[in-house]
Amino acid sequence: MRLGEIEVQYLHGGNFYLDGGAMFGVVPKPLWEKKSPPDNRNRIRLAANSLLARTQNKNILIETGNGTKWTPKLRDIYGIQEGDPLIDNLAVLGVRPDQIDAVINTHLHFDHAGGNTKLVNDKAAPTFPNAQYIVQAAEIAHAANPTERDRASYFEENFLPMQQSGQWHALAGDTEIIPGISAVGIPGHNADIQAIKLTSGGKTIFFVADLFPTRHHLSLPWIMAYDLYPLQTLETKRKWLETIVQKNWIVVFGHDPDIPAATLHQQENKIAFQPIDLNN
Repeated sequence: MRLGEIEVQYLHGGNFYLDGGAMFGVVPKPLWEKKSPPDNRNRIRLAANSLLARTQNKNILIETGNGTKWTPKLRDIYGIQEGDPLIDNLAVLGVRPDQIDAVINTHLHFDHAGGNTKLVNDKAAPTFPNAQYIVQAAEIAHAANPTERDRASYFEENFLPMQQSGQWHALAGDTEIIPGISAVGIPGHNADIQAIKLTSGGKTIFFVADLFPTRHHLSLPWIMAYDLYPLQTLETKRKWLETIVQKNWIVVFGHDPDIPAATLHQQENKIAFQPIDLNN
């Protein structure tokens, strides 16, 4: 899809599975299982959704998914798709890892930043050797010293190699990264998660990461148990849902395995969605 000066394409970064109860928090299972049927381990299918933006002769990758650095035990627990689907799908678009100029992470949880690095001679190294990696400075600091509550979401091999190579570009709050592409704080899931807003030619795409991980999380109280600050998530959702609907933005869900992008519309007392194909 072309937004004025920006070309945006969706990248499927591979499927994985998380506990359905954790994904829907206080919502009773008889309600959420109708929308996301669980497997025999109570896990629901998710996707690691990414975007490739091309502008000003630069290739910008938004999110890197789960990556490939998985032990057999963890790969089984999370049902991580085999292979390297993100890199494979970049290749389909004619882009090699060394042609990526910037990688933007919404935050540094393993399902959003796992593909930041790969194993080279059994040591994690940046997957995108010529890229600037962009995230909030406070998120880098938190990832290095997480709480007991979220420690399992941060793997140091996903962020330390870029510190060692000098490839981090740390942001401090809402920032225009390059003309038309901005980072916007959406706190709740954690303190320093950021959405990525792409605006050009009178159109806007809003990559919301874990604010609405899937289309099934559009209802205000459908909030993940993974969120550190659920009441803040509630207010952040309320704010941005109104903006997205009123301004007719395209929203990209962080983990929806079937409908990664959609427009949102008020329909009676709920928010309805209309799928959008970013690659058409």
